[in-house]
Amino acid sequence: MPADSEKDDASSSHEPRPEAHQAKRRRRHTSASEHEPGDASIDGDGPSSQNLKSAGPKRRKTPAAKATPEPVECLIPWPDWFTALEKTHRALNLVFTFCSTRKHLLTTFDTMRSAVEAHTKRALTVDDVAAVVALRPKGIRFAYVDELMLQIDVKGAEKDDTFQTGGRYRGGSRSSQSFAPDASVGGLTGLEQLGGGPPPPPGREVLYFEFVDEDLKRQVQSRKTGEPTKPTRRLRDEDLKMPVFSQKQMTALIEKRNAKFTQAVRLFLNRCVAERLDPEMTLRSEAEAFVPHPSASRQTLPQAQPRPGPGTLPESIPKERKSIPEIVQELKDSPWYTGQIVPDGHRVFAPQEPVYGDLDFLLSQDVVNALYNAKGITQFYAHQAQAINHLHAGHHVVVATSTSSGKSLIYQLPVLHALEEDRNTRAMYIFPTKALAQDQKRSLREMMGFMPGLEDVLVETYDGDTPMCDRNTIRDEARIIFTNPDMLHVTILPQEERWRSFLKNLRYVVVDELHYYNGLLGSHVAFIMRRLRRICAAVGNRHVRFISCSATVANPEEHFKTIFGLEDVCLVDFDGSPSGRKEFLCWNTPYKDPGDPTSGRGNAMFECARLFCQLILRGVRVIAFCRVRAQCEKLVGAVKHELENLGRPECIARVMGYRGGYTPQDRRKIEAEMFEGKLMGIVATTALELGVDIGTLDCVLTWGFPYTIANLRQQSGRAGRRNKDSLSILVGDGFATDQYYMQNPNELFTKPNCALQVDLDNMLVREGHIQCAAFEMPIRPREDTVYLGADLAKVCAERLVRDTTGFYHCHDRFRPSPSRFVSIRDTEDEHFAVIDITHGRNVVLEELEASRATFTIYDGAIFLHQGNTYLVRDFNPDKRLARVEKVKVDWTTQQRDYTDIDPVETETIKRIPGSRSRAYHGPIKITQVVFGYFKVDRQGRVLDAVHVDNPPVVRYSKGMWLDVPQAALDILVARRLHVAGAIHAAEHAVMSLIPNFVISLPGDVRTECKNSLKEFARRETQRKRPARLTFYDAKGGAGGSGINTKAFEFVDVLLRQALERVAGCCCAAGCVECVCSEMCKEANEVMSKAGSEVILKSLLGEAIEVDQLPMGPEETSPMGVETVVVARPVPGREVGGEGGGDGDDDDV
Repeated sequence: MPADSEKDDASSSHEPRPEAHQAKRRRRHTSASEHEPGDASIDGDGPSSQNLKSAGPKRRKTPAAKATPEPVECLIPWPDWFTALEKTHRALNLVFTFCSTRKHLLTTFDTMRSAVEAHTKRALTVDDVAAVVALRPKGIRFAYVDELMLQIDVKGAEKDDTFQTGGRYRGGSRSSQSFAPDASVGGLTGLEQLGGGPPPPPGREVLYFEFVDEDLKRQVQSRKTGEPTKPTRRLRDEDLKMPVFSQKQMTALIEKRNAKFTQAVRLFLNRCVAERLDPEMTLRSEAEAFVPHPSASRQTLPQAQPRPGPGTLPESIPKERKSIPEIVQELKDSPWYTGQIVPDGHRVFAPQEPVYGDLDFLLSQDVVNALYNAKGITQFYAHQAQAINHLHAGHHVVVATSTSSGKSLIYQLPVLHALEEDRNTRAMYIFPTKALAQDQKRSLREMMGFMPGLEDVLVETYDGDTPMCDRNTIRDEARIIFTNPDMLHVTILPQEERWRSFLKNLRYVVVDELHYYNGLLGSHVAFIMRRLRRICAAVGNRHVRFISCSATVANPEEHFKTIFGLEDVCLVDFDGSPSGRKEFLCWNTPYKDPGDPTSGRGNAMFECARLFCQLILRGVRVIAFCRVRAQCEKLVGAVKHELENLGRPECIARVMGYRGGYTPQDRRKIEAEMFEGKLMGIVATTALELGVDIGTLDCVLTWGFPYTIANLRQQSGRAGRRNKDSLSILVGDGFATDQYYMQNPNELFTKPNCALQVDLDNMLVREGHIQCAAFEMPIRPREDTVYLGADLAKVCAERLVRDTTGFYHCHDRFRPSPSRFVSIRDTEDEHFAVIDITHGRNVVLEELEASRATFTIYDGAIFLHQGNTYLVRDFNPDKRLARVEKVKVDWTTQQRDYTDIDPVETETIKRIPGSRSRAYHGPIKITQVVFGYFKVDRQGRVLDAVHVDNPPVVRYSKGMWLDVPQAALDILVARRLHVAGAIHAAEHAVMSLIPNFVISLPGDVRTECKNSLKEFARRETQRKRPARLTFYDAKGGAGGSGINTKAFEFVDVLLRQALERVAGCCCAAGCVECVCSEMCKEANEVMSKAGSEVILKSLLGEAIEVDQLPMGPEETSPMGVETVVVARPVPGREVGGEGGGDGDDDDV
């Protein structure tokens, strides 16, 4: 790939935001507490080499000094030893900062000693360094670490060919296309000493020193001057190379650390004066706790650990934990707590007493016994009794009560009661996730085990994991099946004749977690339920009762009627269940230096890992929720790492991850351990967000705001499912949305849940299900209108095949399996197998969807599974497999990629009234390319940059687009407004309004977001993008989801409302109310609000007052090399030219 084209176009959603480039591998630490600018000089003692001399120039004030507190006056003169310690600190600071800029230098005590002694003119001792650390314990790390974790050394025989790209296992040999050896895989050890001499022998622990309060920021080398340059917001001018650092930046950081140390000494001396202590004796005593010892000798040493305090952890996990208020107080009293709980972010919800109700009919003694023996139930809560009475009376029921309120009993008891009366009764439980189905199956089987005559009734799961050899038996003999909408759509309904006995005797259909079926998925499920009702009626079963439950839905009754097409529904929304005391914490990730916002916010993952470990080691059972799979794996690894650091490796086996992609066998094993309570901690994606009872969970930890408040409340409800007191913690990430709620926590508790919406008029969705219904059973419009819509006869006449008897059949283009053409939630048939070849195992670790494969398992990548690191040895896209080997490394890989969104052909044109512009609709091509990756350490710092040559991943969808007029581009250029930023902002403004016209969810429609690495660059790029607003359907495959098709009808109104919103917003540079999007994968960095107004007005044909526009370049969008060109017309389907149609027609 040309170095000057694609490399600068990386997607920042996948790119790390590294700061300092260091070869050393670091573990998580807390940050410093003091902040004051200081002096980089060392009392006239110059450095021992010319290189070091350049790293420590004279005193210089930095901008950060303005934000620092006033220096504290020292009450006594500094003792001589403290003056010597200051010299030692300055030398350590200078040498460490220099080493931080060199890939091959590790800051071990032995590596740094000679250079530090050359500065101080005195011997450097471990005791002196420990005293320095004692004064600033949160800003410095000084400890023995495993040498392998610094070298990232992979087995000696494999060092030279570890990171080969393009290699394939053919006959046991590999190609020789390899990267140069580096410190992370052998070759250079990374242990050369500054003063020369041989490196220390391998295979031991080394004494390691580092500052952990702040890092150098990445910079790039100017092609004009050759000097490191400071980027604006993000890197403006970057190739896929290692970062460089300027002398000015290093000096500023050195001064800052020196000032903090000076402040710490003053505070310490003043404390000694106030307490009448001898400063030197006191510090020497306190420093003993910070003298490091190798792990092998720690067992025989006296307890030289930090002084015990309120935050000290128990020696073993207690069987009975303390109360939540006590645990929260212990967290606050911990030495690493620096005020992470935001103001007004600690809420306490009082416990609720139960309200009971009675049934209108009598239960058999067997059922009563089963309820008591399995669940300890002797009374029903009011909502349980009310719902069961409605079902017994023949009504459909929707239950909308809080999480953990015992809703599952409402749909278990009627089924057991019906089975007692008739052993041929069938029931179908439909759950959105496999984990939830497994949970409910286990619960129901437990109850049936106590009922004579029902112990052997077949209750089984029927989903994608069910072996083919078992499916016929389940279909013919099972009385209760647990399935999901996908299996109902793809397997059960199309095979109606095989399932006829089951459907004829079907008595209850349970659809739990009703809120899950919203937007496009809700539309699909609504038609699937109608198809199910239609087939049941055709086989003579008109007595099916539908039961649905949800905890976080604003319009349950209305949504139930829409999903099922039924009117006779009883709503139960009075919650009679008890609840324990619950506390909620808004926990913001602290700054690296808590007293210094300029140090930058720390890593939210490390904060989550620390909280997670602190809680489970206190006997608190925790589930941590992550937004995506990658976060889940990283957090599992971080938790294991933290447990090792805390000296509790025996607890690692009690923490596991749970996410999509694991093999069915692994999922069943993890679920079993969760249900049995063997695990103390679970790290999961939203796969466990729903009502899964995974034992007595005490705490929910949410990493970052989970997109909606309803999701947050759903997750929060996973804890306290046994009426005990519980805790929920939302850990704020660095994203704007997270920080908004950290600053406004009240909205988390007061905002209502959103009303759910389902679009039954989306013809693309509707036609697909009509074709499926016709395949299952020929359609007779007069009878089937009640299920498939009032205009069914018209649709059938236009799109189906009519026979001589008047029945309509599926069109040939959908045969032989129409359900395969209708994807209800973008499940993929193509998967890649990830095979573990460690020690010749050849075991499938997991199966990865094809769309994820290119971005996860490229050659040289680090693949994460249960927090363990695996090196991708071979990626074979043809055979759809990747071979990985388990390695011990302390870094991961982050791919560099870009995405192009381009129309393929014009199918429809729409004129914009009052304008010469046109809107177009047709197929869209999405091209994604991974062209390289970074090796990144635990703190997000780049260790190496590697090129890969992967083929592009191409997929198709449907969408609409508008070409920006030449006149608008001329105005933007004349006013020096950022063209790409203007297009990006206009796209967001339009896209945010689509849900007002078409029922959809955020993320259902996407656009091409602009990347700052490319758009702010100062060099030419061969990847010029057309001046075009493009929108495409994120779901539905090549045929799209139909959302853009409907939005296209209102495109002129969309443009008008977008312009009104942008013009009416009072913000200066753009906000989420006008041109920014919470879903933007490029973090809204390339934005021009003023420019978007120009584009929207030009598309609408409105006059543009050029003189009223600001003159750029804008502060938030600096001018770079132009990356946008005039858009060329997209050819039509039949003829070339502008859209292939008559431009004077409104619609073609």
